[in-house]
This record gives sequence, C-alpha cells and structure tokens, in this order.
Amino acid sequence: MMSSSGVFGIHVHPATSQMRAAMTIIRNQSTGHADFVFYADRLIRLVVEFALNFLPVVPCSVTTPVDSAVYDGVAFQKNICGVSVIRAGESMETALRSCCRNVRIGKILIQRDEETAKPRMYYQKLPADISQRHVLLLDPMLASGGTAKMAIQVLRDAGVNEEKIIFVSLFAAPEGISVLQEAFPKVTLVSASVDTCLTDKKYIFPGCGDFGDRYFGTTASK
Repeated sequence: MMSSSGVFGIHVHPATSQMRAAMTIIRNQSTGHADFVFYADRLIRLVVEFALNFLPVVPCSVTTPVDSAVYDGVAFQKNICGVSVIRAGESMETALRSCCRNVRIGKILIQRDEETAKPRMYYQKLPADISQRHVLLLDPMLASGGTAKMAIQVLRDAGVNEEKIIFVSLFAAPEGISVLQEAFPKVTLVSASVDTCLTDKKYIFPGCGDFGDRYFGTTASK
C-alpha cells in the first residue's frame, strides 16, 4: 500500500475487510454483470467518501438542541464540482451526487488507441465557473497515465489550479502514478488500490479487466 503524509501525493483507501471483499468480487473473472455493478458501486462510494477528506474545510459552529450547546465543527466550501472521464468515469457520478448535493459534473471524452496506448481528446463540457472550483476528476482506472494526464491538462487549460484537482480512481498502476506525479506534482491522487504493474498491452495487473465493459455490460454476460 502506498500513501503520503502530505495533502499532495497518492492516498490509498485503507484495506478494510469490506474493501478487500468487494475488491475480490469485482476482480474475479467469473463475477456476473449484476454483482460486478453492485460491488463496484459500493467501492466507488467508499473511495469517493475517502477523497472528500482531502477537500478544504472552514470552521463552523452550530447550536445543538441540547441546552443550546455550541458545537465547534467544520463545513465544506460550496465550490466543488466533478468531472468524469467518459465512459468508465460516469460510473462514479452517482456516488459523488449522493455525497454532495446539487454538485455540478462536467464531462471529458478521451479515447485510447489500444495498439499504441496513446490518448486522444474528442469532447469536453465543463462548468462555466470551473476555474473557481475544487475538482474531483473521476476515472476508475489509472493505467499508463496518458488519459489522466490529458484530462488534467484540459482542466489546467480551463483555469483550474493544480492543487485544486483530486484524481479519484479504483485501480492505479505505479507507472500511471509516476507519470502524473512528474507532470502535476500538486494534484492529489486517491485510489482504492495500487496494483502491481502494467501488462505489455497496458492493462493494470492484476486489475479487473476492462472496467467499462464489465460495468456497462458490453462484454458477454456470465
């Protein structure tokens, strides 16, 4: 497990029993579509909640119903949005919406050439005021880092400060982590797992296969 002591760097969700059990199910090649979606959604919710811990908060005092006691707590700032990398990243939108009411979500479409593993950007639609916001960039797979690097550059070109970007994934390969940390050292990386390596075909190993195909049911059902 990899982690960092500062805000910037790679933060991996603690390997709790429920995390490991859900991971075991979605990594299993024999898991059917319904179970894959159910347990992937569970993992996504957990990792999104974990990622929210790296957003800034401000002091907030409230009065409780018990003898008008004052509780000194914190509150998240309102300037949060999500951006999903189509299509696998769209699987993470529901979890973000369930944690952050009325959150705005943008879209970026980047497709990877399966032969060269080179990314190409086809589409982007971002909130008009995204430069004023903290952005949770959503993509369950951080493999070679090419797609994520391009997506982060799109956000930077839109005026988002590097330190306001949190990249949220389920699976991350060391190679992709290194690419992002070299290109954008102030971006915060959050993942449910750091896997061993990439295969020759640039798939995360051991991984879970093609997450998008398995989640959206575009592989043969079991």
